[in-house]
Amino acid sequence: MTSYSTQQIAELLPEIQRIADGALRDKVAAVWNEAITTGCGGKGWTFDELRAVQFTLLAGDIKMTLIDHIRSCARQCLAITDVLEGMFPSIIPINRDHLLAGSLLADVGKPLEYDKDANGIVVQGSFGQMLRHPFSGVAMCYKHELPAEVMHIIATHSHEGDKVQRSIESIIFHHADFVDFDIAKYLGAKAAKK
Repeated sequence: MTSYSTQQIAELLPEIQRIADGALRDKVAAVWNEAITTGCGGKGWTFDELRAVQFTLLAGDIKMTLIDHIRSCARQCLAITDVLEGMFPSIIPINRDHLLAGSLLADVGKPLEYDKDANGIVVQGSFGQMLRHPFSGVAMCYKHELPAEVMHIIATHSHEGDKVQRSIESIIFHHADFVDFDIAKYLGAKAAKK
């Protein structure tokens, strides 16, 4: 089984290099390594396969990929943080490393949730039908000893978090995530009308 280093994961997700804490950066990479090598129904994914996976299976055939979505959210989170820190200096405490790690890991469970059918089409696999990506993402992060603050972002980023108080970092990520998701749904609906 192939194993990917932090530097190799950074080829897929360059934003990982912006995590200042080297130990946290390595843990984020370790979780991604596990997701990549054990996902797709246990067959694993190549970087090229992951780069081609749709961001969501709920929007039809759109040109937004999972990896681009993850990178988009990470960048949106950093931009939002810059604005908030500029407008409300020392009022809104934001842990940039936790936010960035959470944004890079929120969808780390999707390589486990997704599989390929007999025709090579990416579908929600049997594992994904039992456990959505926030659950498998948190489980992998717990195994790799990520901070609870990071796991909170993953656990609460989707509708699973609607019944709990999200942290500031989770609030930021949740909205960044839904900017992409709502746009994907819009683009998918528009394409379906053609």
